[in-house]
Amino acid sequence: MNYNRKLSDIIDISRWQKLQDSLSEVTGMAIITADYKGVPITQHSGCRSFCKRVRAERELNQYCERCDSLGGFESMRINEPYIYLCHFNILDAAIPISVDGTYIGAVLAGQVILNEQKDIDSLDKIFTPPNQKLFEEQSHIFTDQIVNFPELSLGRVTTIVTMLFHLCNYIVEDSIKRDILIKLLSGDREIVKNLDTDSFETFYDIAERLNNIQVGLSNAVMNIRIPDIVKEDSKIDEGILKPAYDYINDHKSERCKLKDLAALCHISPSYFSKRFLKETGENFSAFLLNKRIGWAKTLLNTTDRKISQIADDLGFSDAGHFVKMFKKCEGITPARFRSCYRSKIV
Repeated sequence: MNYNRKLSDIIDISRWQKLQDSLSEVTGMAIITADYKGVPITQHSGCRSFCKRVRAERELNQYCERCDSLGGFESMRINEPYIYLCHFNILDAAIPISVDGTYIGAVLAGQVILNEQKDIDSLDKIFTPPNQKLFEEQSHIFTDQIVNFPELSLGRVTTIVTMLFHLCNYIVEDSIKRDILIKLLSGDREIVKNLDTDSFETFYDIAERLNNIQVGLSNAVMNIRIPDIVKEDSKIDEGILKPAYDYINDHKSERCKLKDLAALCHISPSYFSKRFLKETGENFSAFLLNKRIGWAKTLLNTTDRKISQIADDLGFSDAGHFVKMFKKCEGITPARFRSCYRSKIV
C-alpha cells in the first residue's frame, strides 16, 4: 500500500497530545513527537524544569536539538527504539514511526536518570559538544537540578519504550487504514486507483483492530499504574490455574469471564469454578471483585483520576456500579476512602 502523507496529516494532533500527556504521566518520562525532519508537532509532555531552562538558552538548545536529530536518525536506521545518553548523561530514547518501511516521524522520550552505573556505562553518549569549555561555562548553573530527575532501571525504560514503539505504530497504521476506508466509501477515485486491494481490510476488521489497540493501551497503562509488587495470591502462582491468574493481572481493564479463562486453562467452566474455589478459598466472581477493588484503592491513593475514570479503567459498567461495589467491600465510598487516606498522610 503506497501512502505518502505527513505524520501531522495522519493523526489528530489534539487527541495525540492528550494520549502523550497520559503516557508521560504514567511512565514518568518526558515525551514529545516530531516529524521526519525532527520538527516537533506536539508540546512537550512532562518536560523537566532543567531541560526547559537549558533549551531556553540559544547556545545550549542547539546541542539538545543535535541530540534529538542524531537519536531520531539512529532509530530510523535500525528501525527500532534507540536508547542513549544525551550530552548531560541524561537518558533519552528515540522511537521511530514508519509506514510501509518509510520513516515519517519519531516519539522522543526520556529525561530520566538510570539507577545503576553499569547500565549507564552500557549506553552510547550520542553527542559531545564541540566547544566543551563554552558548554560547561554556560550550563554549570543548571546542573544542580539534575539530581531532581526521576530514577528508573534500564529494564523498566526498555519495557516502556517497547510499549510506545508498538502502540504508536499500531495507531498510525490503523489511522491510515481508517482514512483509506473513509475515502473509499466517499468515492475517492485517486485512493482507489493506488490501493493494493490484496491488503485491503473490511470496516469490521479495522474497527476490531482499533478496539483491540484501545483495550491493549488501557491494560498497558493500568499495569504501569498498578505494578503487582506483592502477589497475595501465591496459592495459584503455579499449576493449572496460573494462565488465568496471569491473564487477570495483565488485563486489569477487561471484564474477565469465567468461561474464557477456563478455556485459557484448557478445562471446563465447571471444573475451573470448583478448582478456583478450592485453591483460593473464594468463588471466581468474589475473587475478581476483590482484586478490582484492591486495584481501585491503589489508583485512589496514588493518582488524581476521577471516580468515573477509575471505574472505566478497571472495567466496571459505570461509575454508579463501581461506587456500589466499592462501598459493599470497604464500607465507605471511593471518594471518602481517598479523603481519609490523604488526611492521614498530610
